Amino acid sequence: MNDNKPKALVTGASSGIGFELARQFAENGYDVLLTAEDGELHLAADEIRAHGAAVTAVRADLAEPGGVDRLYAAVTAEGRPLAAAALNAGVGKGGPFVENDIEDEIRIIDLNITSTVRLAKRLLPDMVRRGEGKVLFTSSIAATMPGSFQAVYNASKSFVQSFAEALQNELKDSGVTVTSLMPGPTETDFFRRADMQDTKVGQQEKDDPAKVAKDGFDALMAGRKKAVAGSAKTKAQGLVNRILPDSAKAAAHRRMAEPGSAEEGTSGRS
Repeated sequence: MNDNKPKALVTGASSGIGFELARQFAENGYDVLLTAEDGELHLAADEIRAHGAAVTAVRADLAEPGGVDRLYAAVTAEGRPLAAAALNAGVGKGGPFVENDIEDEIRIIDLNITSTVRLAKRLLPDMVRRGEGKVLFTSSIAATMPGSFQAVYNASKSFVQSFAEALQNELKDSGVTVTSLMPGPTETDFFRRADMQDTKVGQQEKDDPAKVAKDGFDALMAGRKKAVAGSAKTKAQGLVNRILPDSAKAAAHRRMAEPGSAEEGTSGRS
């Protein structure tokens, strides 16, 4: 890595929004440290290098405490400060809560919540001591509504959103900025991995991850508190969810996420 260039960390960087965030950093003059748990990480790293960045890839399962420790060791190994971090790693699971495997639900909590807190606890004190740094938390439009048939996932994103907003206030005089990225349904591997391909939301046309990442990166660089990212439809949903009662949002979420709901007919692609 070039010591004259700022360094950024992106978690969940092998594909989707995380990969596109890494590309945004690389195209805007950052060297990048990427992490993910899957074997596609090194292919992603090669693609990011093509944009002129020096890239370090650390394969780690952040749902395990040892994965966070290993990643932080890589962050600090060269003694070079981290200018920005995108804490993006996350996982979901669709289906009825009473039927889903508890281990799948606990993994959502371990990755989406616990690893985010553990990593923030490592990174933020370093930034505060220096009086500078930027952190992006990938929340979701799902944070604004009860998630019928995605109960634990939506709750995990509500935690991330609240956590980010609390840190924004705590750190407002520190020189460190915190931004939450709130995408809607996005064209990634999320819905396949969450076993939601037979749902309306799984089948509908989704937002472009490159557009979502660009919105998030721009908000991060500007020090904005949040970015409801992606299409006009997603931005409108964010506005509507401010006024709808939770019961109405839960009912609407059920229509989109209930298993088999795609059979009722929907336009768009998977």
